[in-house]
Amino acid sequence: MASIQRRGKKYCVVYRYQDEEGNIHQKWETFDNQKDADKRKKEVDYKIALGQFEVPKCVKVKELLDEYVKIYGHNKWGVSTYDGNMALINNYIIPTIGDVKLSDINNHFMEKYYKELLKMPAVRSTRNRKGMHTISAATINDIHKLLRSCFRQAVKWGLMEKNPAIDATVPKYKKKEREIWTAEMLMQALDACDNKWLRVAFHLAFTATLRIGELRGLTWDCVDISEEAIEENRSYIIINKEVVRVSKKAVEELDEKDIILIFPSTAKDNKTVRVLKTPKTESSIRKVFIPRSVALCLKELKQEQDDLIDALGSEYHNYNLVMATTFGYPISGSYLREKMQKVIDEQGLPDVVFHSLRHTSVTYKLKLSGGDIKAVQGDSGHAQADMVTEVYGHILDEDRRKNAELIESAFYNKENLSPNMHGQEPKSKTVSVPDGVDAELLMKVLENPEMAALLTSLAKTMKV
Repeated sequence: MASIQRRGKKYCVVYRYQDEEGNIHQKWETFDNQKDADKRKKEVDYKIALGQFEVPKCVKVKELLDEYVKIYGHNKWGVSTYDGNMALINNYIIPTIGDVKLSDINNHFMEKYYKELLKMPAVRSTRNRKGMHTISAATINDIHKLLRSCFRQAVKWGLMEKNPAIDATVPKYKKKEREIWTAEMLMQALDACDNKWLRVAFHLAFTATLRIGELRGLTWDCVDISEEAIEENRSYIIINKEVVRVSKKAVEELDEKDIILIFPSTAKDNKTVRVLKTPKTESSIRKVFIPRSVALCLKELKQEQDDLIDALGSEYHNYNLVMATTFGYPISGSYLREKMQKVIDEQGLPDVVFHSLRHTSVTYKLKLSGGDIKAVQGDSGHAQADMVTEVYGHILDEDRRKNAELIESAFYNKENLSPNMHGQEPKSKTVSVPDGVDAELLMKVLENPEMAALLTSLAKTMKV
């Protein structure tokens, strides 16, 4: 049976095993926390009791990757992450270094490997239909992250002495700044949009900062558009699931992990399937208040959908989706992108992707809220606040132009050489407080802008 021993801040699962020659060896597997160590201990004890326990015998990279996916990936990854990582493993890692022995891999090997990848052809995809492109630096960075995690597990399992990917130099790449629409451009797109579903998608993506999968997975039980909510301006939606397309293999391998519902396939030979699943992070689960205009738009949509359900009866497959086809299935993401592209081409708008609307949403919420990062983060569902400012906080040209105008007037025109948050310091004034009046309370009242405006108005009225 296995035991757990603590070494400093680490937890080690220790057990004995017998090799092929009958010799007894002791094995140590190291974990960062006791929870993971307890889980591994139970797994080892269970398999030993069944007589099915085998110590990982990873000599080559492909053997290590197999263990890594089975032990680590199945536990940590969701279905979408599984698909992405397996594509990297099968397309780029196993074909290139799968047969390399772990003992031959060091920091120097990894740096040479990354350089060689830059010269290799990338697999065919929607962005590389003719297979003419080489592997990008961005893809190599993804490969590096995957291998770094894999080798970290190998060190924990005692299969490698050190992680050769930690200090390896990775090809640099510059993330392409995503172009976004301004508010005027979005309004132009809405005015030109004659597709009901795209209009709803535009409204929700912008006002509720939704990802396209969250938009497609929104259900009516998570929408409050009651008469009272609309009247009191407190309509909201709750984002707690998403619709994505994943491989059937990922669903099977991960035992339908995080999946709420699997939608029927339209073709039997499909290798992928649409699923309704929980978000990848807890921070993605959130409540977002929506403007009254959007609430009314949803109310109208709900009435139309109810009438359709009554008309179709059992022919309508009711999954309670807000964004549903005529027969109740999820609206396709490619359908929304296709309709959006049509508007872009007809209106001559910047050629942005649908996800850019989320960027536009965050940017304008930051501007309208005066930089309230935490409030915007709550709407966007980012785990870390710096993601809001670093990734989505676009600096618009109009703001930069205004900055130049402010400097021109304040500095070069010598209108304000000592700027501060509220302009020039006001001249100090002495106010006499009548007897019986609480001076501290009076100051608090005067500091309230609305109360100050009211008192000013009353004073002018009294003068008249």
